[in-house]
Amino acid sequence: MYILKFGGSSLATPERVKLVAKTIQEHLKKDAVISVFSAFGGVTNDLLLMAELAAREDLSYKEILEKNEKRHLEAVRELIPVTAQSGILSQVKNQFNRLETLYEGVYLLNELSDKTRHVVSGFGEILSSLIIAEYFKSLGLDSLFTDTRELIVCKNNNEKVLVNYQATNRNITEFFSENKADFYIVPGFVAKNDHGVPSTLGRGGSDFTAAIIAGALDLDKVLIYTDVNGMFTANPNLVPQAYSLKNISYEEAMELSHFGAKVLYPPTLQPLLDKNIEIHIRNTFEPDHPGTVISKSSKKNFRWVTGITHIDAIKLLNIEGSGMVGIPGFSKRFFEILFQEHINVVLITQASSEHSICIAVKADEAEKAKEALDEAFEAEIAFKKIKPVEIEENVSIVALVGDRMKSHHGLSGKMFSALGNNNINIRAIAQGSSERNISAVIAKKDVTKALNTLHEQFFEVPSKELNLFITGVGNVGSKLLDQLKKQENYLLEKLRLKVRVLAVSNSRKMYFDEDGIDLENWEKALIEGETADKKEFFKRVKEFNLRNSIFVDNTASSEISNWYKEYLANSISVVTCNKIACADAYENYANLQNLAREYGASFLYETNVGAGLPIIDTLQNLIASGDQIRKIQAVLSGSLNFVFNNYDASSPFYKVVETAMKEGYTEPDPKIDLSGVDVARKILILARESGLELELEDIERDNFLSEESLNSETNEKFFELLEKGESEFKKMYEDAASSDSELKYVAQLENGKAKVGLQKVGEQHPFANLSGSDNIVLFFTDRYPEQPLIVKGAGAGADVTASGIFADIIRIGKK
Repeated sequence: MYILKFGGSSLATPERVKLVAKTIQEHLKKDAVISVFSAFGGVTNDLLLMAELAAREDLSYKEILEKNEKRHLEAVRELIPVTAQSGILSQVKNQFNRLETLYEGVYLLNELSDKTRHVVSGFGEILSSLIIAEYFKSLGLDSLFTDTRELIVCKNNNEKVLVNYQATNRNITEFFSENKADFYIVPGFVAKNDHGVPSTLGRGGSDFTAAIIAGALDLDKVLIYTDVNGMFTANPNLVPQAYSLKNISYEEAMELSHFGAKVLYPPTLQPLLDKNIEIHIRNTFEPDHPGTVISKSSKKNFRWVTGITHIDAIKLLNIEGSGMVGIPGFSKRFFEILFQEHINVVLITQASSEHSICIAVKADEAEKAKEALDEAFEAEIAFKKIKPVEIEENVSIVALVGDRMKSHHGLSGKMFSALGNNNINIRAIAQGSSERNISAVIAKKDVTKALNTLHEQFFEVPSKELNLFITGVGNVGSKLLDQLKKQENYLLEKLRLKVRVLAVSNSRKMYFDEDGIDLENWEKALIEGETADKKEFFKRVKEFNLRNSIFVDNTASSEISNWYKEYLANSISVVTCNKIACADAYENYANLQNLAREYGASFLYETNVGAGLPIIDTLQNLIASGDQIRKIQAVLSGSLNFVFNNYDASSPFYKVVETAMKEGYTEPDPKIDLSGVDVARKILILARESGLELELEDIERDNFLSEESLNSETNEKFFELLEKGESEFKKMYEDAASSDSELKYVAQLENGKAKVGLQKVGEQHPFANLSGSDNIVLFFTDRYPEQPLIVKGAGAGADVTASGIFADIIRIGKK
């Protein structure tokens, strides 16, 4: 004999009821079937809501009652032929008449008792089972309707259900031995108490109904049909990568269901454990999927951790004080008070110093618990031996569950390290002696990030998801997006990095997509986006609250660089080619470094100096390995190098600058490059990375442009002044050429001082013969005193800058 249970989601519409019928008919081909039915989806919630409204003298309950009656009558008309409808329509109307009478009583008395609440909440299962029984009769299948209220005897005590198994098992065995049929229809959830008064088995009690019957009849298994493919490694609504588990143990199922897995009602396991009756969780809408088998052993699982789950509706209660230390019986009094108030403790943690006790309780019981505890310890509080109980809200519990966890070392460390690396603060920790569960209390806002972080850590093929929020999609930004698209498969297959772009922005528009932006069509999406707003951009990134979030700045905007501290302080890494932040006041530069360390975020700016060249990385590695920087000489401006490599006095100087600007070698305002400010910022950054506390005004600058051109307000005026000064540029070139030298704009750091300026370089100098926009850096150190360590290569251009940003993103992925 099979016993099948169908939940409300499987019965939400007449079409779904028809699908359920097909599943039942397949089982009937093999053996007799007992089918346990929940109420139609959402009905039980409505029944309880109507009771609450009636108790508050809110007549809107009548509209909900009318809507539900109409829904059930329409189900009858759609499922059952017209010629067979009259009897069941009469039964349905009779049930709703009884409901109406009950609600009127609640309304008139302005009181809702637990007894009435249990009575009204059970009508949904009776109604659905009556209609479905008549539907099967119309299909030519004789079914025997079995009122579970005549079989199951229980007592409800403050939402805790106590089944009288002796009486219940006797009733069930007698009924099924005296009433032989191929198909039994059983309403779930409902029962009666010892006095014959209608009662229920608690929310989700239809699972429990099936388990009680299976246990009484010694069946082999219970098949629970729902709307998902079994129990998952995590909540699939919050963790898209979660997948269904093939096998888990009773204990694991109990832990997962207790901690919020909605697929199974926790008491369901009680009648099945001793008899080793399996539970099969199946999907009504994918009947061929194997689902999850819950049995005595989960040895078929190859992972140490079976699942990750969480509880939302909790609050923390904390009591502390010196008056608790060394006082025998304090904990006994504490928990005895909660017991007397019928308050269930979800999690307990106590400091070894005995100075504090922290517990988690259901959110709606927290105030009640505080009042009871404060009253009980009134004397101790008055004498300041302990503090009044404090309630902490907006918290949740996340938990790792698995039978095999106790056989594996380091799981707690991996769990807490993964959470810590994503700035998820742990408020309390609990681990049972069975080591089957490790629980941590965290902020509710971090639940989704925590679940995804832990799932990535324990269940997914070793890979890491990086979530990018990119501002600046001009020359550099667009090249970066092209590179990310091109390398998407390589990153996933070779580096195990899944890189998603969730936002793009320019100075006019910004566009967000929490599922990831299609990099083939990002330009179109951005055009259709909303008005750009730096504050709103940050707010949205913060609200997404995703693990491994990275803010990428491809601009030269000081306004945007001012937001770095906000991102870092929220554990959002920053990758930038924008030099302004690192060349700002030293105090601000140091603050950004400190924020990155304090909040576990990365602050990477390799492209600030030398575009894609590993200049800063090389310098940091030298210092980290204990080397001492003695001198740095460098050509650090790809734009200036391009200009002086291409200027030979045969074509005007301003024309060469125009070409450099058009080809993306200069900033949008070329004065930034030609004034030497850009180079000064770069040598300042290298000085600070070397350990010097210099400011930008400490950098000596030797300008080769006139003050008038440097102070010009527009690019048009600037180029006009360059054209007028052509004779000066020609003279500089000819002076250098006459001594077989080249003009290079050189930056130098030595003895704690830095300077930048135009210099003549001979043919034998390492700076000679630099082609195009190449950069070169000479590091003179204790290890490289005579022959410097040289880094040389392309130091400007959108492609190489984008590749440098790309490399910084990969560095974060490899952390």
